[in-house]
Amino acid sequence: MNSNSKRNNKNKNKKANNKEKRQLNNKTKRNQNNQNEDDKDIQNPKNIKLFRDLANNSYSIGTNNSFCVFKSINDILILIYTNDRFSIISYNILDFKLMNEIKNAHCKYIINFRHFLDKNNNRDLVLSSDSNTIKIWNLNNLECIVIIQNFYTGGIMFSSCFLNNNNNIYIVTSNYKFGPIKIFDFNKQKIKEMNYSNDGIYFIDCYYDKTLAKSFIITGNDNYIKSYDYERNNIYHIYIDNNIKENHISFIINTKEENVKLIDASETGNIRIWEFHSGALLNKIKFDIKLNCICLWSDEYYFIGCRDKTIKLINLDKKVIENNLKGHNNRVVAIKNITHPIYGNCLISQNLEIGKIKLWTFKKK
Repeated sequence: MNSNSKRNNKNKNKKANNKEKRQLNNKTKRNQNNQNEDDKDIQNPKNIKLFRDLANNSYSIGTNNSFCVFKSINDILILIYTNDRFSIISYNILDFKLMNEIKNAHCKYIINFRHFLDKNNNRDLVLSSDSNTIKIWNLNNLECIVIIQNFYTGGIMFSSCFLNNNNNIYIVTSNYKFGPIKIFDFNKQKIKEMNYSNDGIYFIDCYYDKTLAKSFIITGNDNYIKSYDYERNNIYHIYIDNNIKENHISFIINTKEENVKLIDASETGNIRIWEFHSGALLNKIKFDIKLNCICLWSDEYYFIGCRDKTIKLINLDKKVIENNLKGHNNRVVAIKNITHPIYGNCLISQNLEIGKIKLWTFKKK
């Protein structure tokens, strides 16, 4: 075979190999695109289903933070909840096993749980509170490190939380009917008071704005949502819609978008989206349902817990209900969105009084 024939054969083989590579690459891309479409379809919140019960004896008086879920310092996905015997129970959501139970942790029903990852001391802190007592627990050794009690005269402390201000951790308390917001340090010293109008508070939370390097306290009550500038010790905004008075029992802060949003769910079925820093009302949706809690899924979708014992998926863009989840035996009072290392995005929910905490995941194909 002459040299020209050899070169021609070599070129033909090269072209054939290149063609096979292109075909293989195209096939791989098609498979990847199909897989992405499958994953997208599977992860669509309209396809979420009840997967299993996580706790059969949980108890809630009806607050939004009657349980908490977090990734621990040891990379364990942990659920914290209580029962009707005032215990604090920790549950491993990765292995679906009970971890620990602190019996008689309080002498009354535990109303509220919050978690804080204390990176400075390499520990997980859990705040638990009943009607007039707050306790802080080091979850690493189950030791109670702070007890603050009897700092309100009358009323009920429905909600309390941690505030992280310039790496200083504080305890923020509120009361329904009596007294202002009170902030304590871990030495049980009262740092300051806010909310001198004595608004009854159902729910309180804190938000740290990294861009502004400022801490804010947000409260929900009978009439409106309020935000406070922690450093200046004054009201930042009052979020009120045409003086409509209704119970604002749940709200969330959405920091996923460039402009921070406050999403407010009222007991009467109104969902409002506010621009947090300007106080402007951006959108309002009215549903003929009684709401208890709200959970952010994406910029488009939210889940709401309802008094009819269901969880409903709300499409904010279309302003419609696109899924109706059933399984609880009482009104749904707390829902949270978590990321499970095996099952991906999941929903955890709890009903009023004695019941089950449920895990909702996507149907596998």
